[in-house]
Amino acid sequence: MWKVFDMADNKTIKRKTDFKKGLDIFLFLLPAILLFVGILIAPIAVSLYRSLQKWNGFSPGTFIGFKNYKDLFTSGSINWMTSLKNALIIAFFSVFVQLPFSLLLALLLGRKYKGERFFLTVYFMPVLISTVVIGQLWLKIYNPDYGILNRALAALGLVDWQRIWVGDPKTALGSVVVPTIWQYVGYHMLLMYAGVKGVSPDLREAAMLDGATNWQVDRYVVIPVIKPIIRTSVIFAVTGSLKTYDLVRIITNAGPTHKTEVPSTLLEDMLFLRNRYGMGSTISVMLIILCFAFALAITAAFKEKEY
Repeated sequence: MWKVFDMADNKTIKRKTDFKKGLDIFLFLLPAILLFVGILIAPIAVSLYRSLQKWNGFSPGTFIGFKNYKDLFTSGSINWMTSLKNALIIAFFSVFVQLPFSLLLALLLGRKYKGERFFLTVYFMPVLISTVVIGQLWLKIYNPDYGILNRALAALGLVDWQRIWVGDPKTALGSVVVPTIWQYVGYHMLLMYAGVKGVSPDLREAAMLDGATNWQVDRYVVIPVIKPIIRTSVIFAVTGSLKTYDLVRIITNAGPTHKTEVPSTLLEDMLFLRNRYGMGSTISVMLIILCFAFALAITAAFKEKEY
C-alpha cells in the first residue's frame, strides 16, 4: 500500500519538475520567439493578407482574392516572368561559375601555401566593400568612353567588340552577373575554406600513403567531407540571386527597357512608383515561396546524393 502511494507521489513530483523545467525553457526562449514572430512571421502574414487585396497603400484595401497572383503571371504590364528569368540566370552563373571557382580557391589555400592569410584577405575584400561602391566601380569599368574594358579591347585590336555594355540589351544582364560573381566569390570561398581546414589530417595522410595525388585527395576525401558546406553555399547562392537588388539598381537601373529587371526591382517599382501595394505584397510572397522551395529542393538533392 505504501509503495503505491510512494509511486504516485513520485509521479506527481516528476510531473511538477518536468513542468517547471518546461516553463523555464519557455521563458528563456520567449524573447527570441517574440522577436522571431514580430520580425519574420508577422510581416509575412501581413504581406499574405495584403496580397489578396487591391490596395494603394493609403485608402482601405478591397478584397480581390487571388487576382493579384493571376495578374502577376498573365498581365503584360507586369514583367514578372522576365524578372524571374533574369534572377534564375544570375542564380545559374552563381552556382555553376562562382561556386566552383570559390571551391577551387578554398582547396588550393587549404594546402597551406605560403602567404595563405594574405590571399584569404585579398579574395574576401570585395565582400567587405559596400555594394554601392562596387556598383560605381564597375560602372567606371563599363563606361564606353573611358572605361578600362573598352580601352583594353582597343589596345588588343578588338575594336569591333567594344560596346555600351550597360546600355546594350544584349550585354546589360551580363554586366550585372560579372560583378555579382566577383563580389561573393570570397564569401563562399571562406565558408568552404573553413570546411577544408576542418578535414582531419589523418584522412589526407591515409589517402597519400595509398598513392593519391593532391587532386585525388581533394576529390575523393575533402569534397565529400565538406558537402554540407557546399550545400549551404548553393542555397545561399540561389536564394541570394532571387533577392538580388542593389547591383542591378546601381549598374543598370533595371534597364534598358526592363531587360535586367529582377523581382526586387519590380517589387520596388510596384510599391513606390505605381502605388500598387497589393501587387507588391504578392511579389514579396512569391519571393518567400520561391526561396523556401529552392532551399528545400537543394537540401533534398544533396540528401539524395549523400544516400
